[in-house]
Amino acid sequence: GWLAGWWQLVDFGAQMLVLSLSPSSYRRSQRSMLYREFYAATAPLLPTFIVIASVVSLVIIRIVVATAESYGLSRYALDVLVRTLVLELLPLMVALFVALRYTLPGADAVAALRAQGHLHAMWRAGRDPARDELLPRVLAGGLAVALLAALGCLLALLLTYLTVYGFTTWGFDAYTRTVGQVFNPAVTLIFCGKVLYLSLVVAIVPVAPEQLRRGGVHRRRRDNIGLLGRVFALILLGEVLALVGNYY
Repeated sequence: GWLAGWWQLVDFGAQMLVLSLSPSSYRRSQRSMLYREFYAATAPLLPTFIVIASVVSLVIIRIVVATAESYGLSRYALDVLVRTLVLELLPLMVALFVALRYTLPGADAVAALRAQGHLHAMWRAGRDPARDELLPRVLAGGLAVALLAALGCLLALLLTYLTVYGFTTWGFDAYTRTVGQVFNPAVTLIFCGKVLYLSLVVAIVPVAPEQLRRGGVHRRRRDNIGLLGRVFALILLGEVLALVGNYY
């Protein structure tokens, strides 16, 4: 049963990837649903995310800078900040944030549609429920992770510069040189691959067919905890693989 559940998840993810590459998934009648889900996955999350990302970034930046100065290693502070905060911590935080605020709450709505027979009724009416109902949610979740990851990394880089050099431009050349040395082609490729992987995990796992909730409140709570555990395990796996690729 455990293997069957993972295989079902992989099969559903493959279906979503194929549908996302199909031109018929973006026909005019489908665009309104796509736009609505894109807005629901990004706009309500932006203010809270900006505040959380700014506070977390400022705390970590201050800790790293103060620690480096106390040991006389200030020249390594920028390199450590870019590698730890931008490459590792922020993508992980974004994936968990989008999962908790958008995709995991939406899993209950998808499970309710399945339990009520809505998706089966769409199929009997000649429509494709995977393309018309589930794909917009998957695309919106993936887009939210990619967008917030890019925004969070840019915000962290800006706050790092302001913390170290202040509101001046004299350190811009040295700062961009340090960031460019960290983001070499191999690291950039691994970083983009990790963000893509996190987007797929956060977007696909919560709406997979296996996650149908049945029973009372306690059963739904157990299902939600198990779903969160599966998402977190896959996110952690991607993080470990990215660390191996970057530092081994």
